[in-house]
Amino acid sequence: MARVKRYTYMRARTFVAVALAVSLGSVASAQPQNRCTRETLSVRGTPLTAAYCITGIGTAAAGHDLPVQVAETYSTPRGSMSRNATLTFISGMEASRVIQDVPLDRLGMEGTLHLTLVLRGGLVHVESAMLTPGAITIK
Repeated sequence: MARVKRYTYMRARTFVAVALAVSLGSVASAQPQNRCTRETLSVRGTPLTAAYCITGIGTAAAGHDLPVQVAETYSTPRGSMSRNATLTFISGMEASRVIQDVPLDRLGMEGTLHLTLVLRGGLVHVESAMLTPGAITIK
């Protein structure tokens, strides 16, 4: 009888451990989605979608460089590209900005998009965008 109780107890513990692991995996896979932004810019009449998902945030004292790992995706009807980047913002600021260049050739377009990205509320957004050559304001 003691052997049966021990077996049942072990199965119950295993079930709880598996259930906990599955639920944590669901939370972990859902978390990056909550840390993503997506917006569409019109570049010479072509929609360009920029998506930024924060995959990790380092630590830094207020006023110092804060490394933020971001999975970036850019897409147009002509093509798309994804890349991982570490953007360096300033820790402790309500909003901190970085400048980033995105060459458009891999998207089937000409020129370079000069972006000002802002980290605010734990998310990365496009604050402004300019297309060169020509210094055309996109946003």
